[in-house]
Amino acid sequence: MSKFVSALLAVSVLVFAASAQAEGRVISNDLSKCRSGPSTLVQISGVKASTGKIRVQSYRGTADEWLAKGRWLARVEVPARAGTMTVCVPLPEAGVYGIAVRHDVNGNGKTDLRADGGGMSNNPSINVFNLGKPSYRKTAFSVGESPKTISISMKYM
Repeated sequence: MSKFVSALLAVSVLVFAASAQAEGRVISNDLSKCRSGPSTLVQISGVKASTGKIRVQSYRGTADEWLAKGRWLARVEVPARAGTMTVCVPLPEAGVYGIAVRHDVNGNGKTDLRADGGGMSNNPSINVFNLGKPSYRKTAFSVGESPKTISISMKYM
């Protein structure tokens, strides 16, 4: 019986570790991390106010992971600055990714549809038909062994 309990405990630890990893990690906006290796330098334009926070999240560019709850790889949160901003998102390896940006204008941590803004890699159209979640095919981009710069235009209601 103790072998069974030990095996069950080991499986529980592995499941917990895997789920914790699936949630990604919150990192600082260190532009030096986008000088070499797989990374994305995100140039954000159209930020409407210098209030609240900008949140930039990276996802693998697959149907199963794009915008799926808890599946983001890395998140960078920075104070918002009206106009344009640049954020560095290091990536785990060369591959296909998608980036989602959210501006929490009042900094309350909630999505306020009338005030908050957002944008995604490749600047797909967002409308009521796709409920703000365009296909991963429209947002995916490839990153090699060196940094890639992308531009995202913010959209507000």
